[in-house]
Amino acid sequence: MASPTSHSQPESESMNLSSYSVIHPTRNPTPSTATTFHHLCINQDHTCFAVGLSTGFRIFLTNPYKPIMHRENLETSSGGIRFVAMLFRHNIMCLINGATNCVRIWDDVSSRYLGEIPCRAEVKNVKLGLDRIVVVLTQRITVYGFKDLRVLHEIDTVGQVRVQNFEFSRTEFIMAHDSNIACLALTLDGRFLATASCKGTLIRVFNTSDGSLLQEVRRGADRAEIYSLAFSKTAQWLAVSSDKGTVHVFGLKIHSDTSLTQTTTAVPQLDVSSNASSLSFFKGVLPKYFSSVRSVAQVRLKEGVKYLVGFGKNDFTVVIVGIDGSYYTYEFDPVEGGEMSRLEYYNFMKNEETF
Repeated sequence: MASPTSHSQPESESMNLSSYSVIHPTRNPTPSTATTFHHLCINQDHTCFAVGLSTGFRIFLTNPYKPIMHRENLETSSGGIRFVAMLFRHNIMCLINGATNCVRIWDDVSSRYLGEIPCRAEVKNVKLGLDRIVVVLTQRITVYGFKDLRVLHEIDTVGQVRVQNFEFSRTEFIMAHDSNIACLALTLDGRFLATASCKGTLIRVFNTSDGSLLQEVRRGADRAEIYSLAFSKTAQWLAVSSDKGTVHVFGLKIHSDTSLTQTTTAVPQLDVSSNASSLSFFKGVLPKYFSSVRSVAQVRLKEGVKYLVGFGKNDFTVVIVGIDGSYYTYEFDPVEGGEMSRLEYYNFMKNEETF
């Protein structure tokens, strides 16, 4: 259980989190040659990714790729930064060093910590919103107010998906899979949820307002560990990475809010129903393998490497970031589908990267 019992600023000084600055490129010292990789994350709209290191942290732009920040000699005595959580491209982020379970709020404009949340158990994840911080432990999720770090909600994890709508004080429980949940993702507007179980064969998409199942897609027949799920901005596509070294893109039959789609140019799209098995009319008799939608585009990378996925400036560009230091952007044809075409490749862990 986590509780905000201490802050890095004096009590008379409140945390000024009502306004944010956008991160801009900055010059930094040359990275140390003895750098150990700890953590990798992609921000909420897939425009940046961050890396936690034994020497500090780095931030990169995506699509096109560009290193924009390197904070050297930060928490080195405590093992460096083992976890980073970004808030879009703002200057406020959450960091955890290698020696504690304390979530610390870092302001990169003032280069100081604004507050901290000590936790009594290992922190599994941290998610940031404009007004809340969500801290995930093994058996509990705690939601804090961003400005004062007061506890707003405490939720026990019970092996199922719980969708909590704080604006309307509404809760939905979703029995997504027969086995444990391994990975999940929300659209930016929070309307749709994608889940994968520890089996890694089926990915399901739900409506968060009522918990209804909207679509089921199939990654493959063999078991796999799902590393990452990501919706495109229009919620027309879903990207999936696994330990098989493959990244799949599925066409979805759902549509997000018009505010997210009105700036996207309409183009012909592949009929996702054509990617279902030709035996799908027997779906009431045959196993689900024959009725689930299969991917419309895919690419094979190194097996066993953990890759995180996101979408680039348009719905047909996929950003892939690996814990081996690899960065890719791929493009797929929304009409023809098939193998994706590589647009970019970089090794972001090379010391000669210019920040």
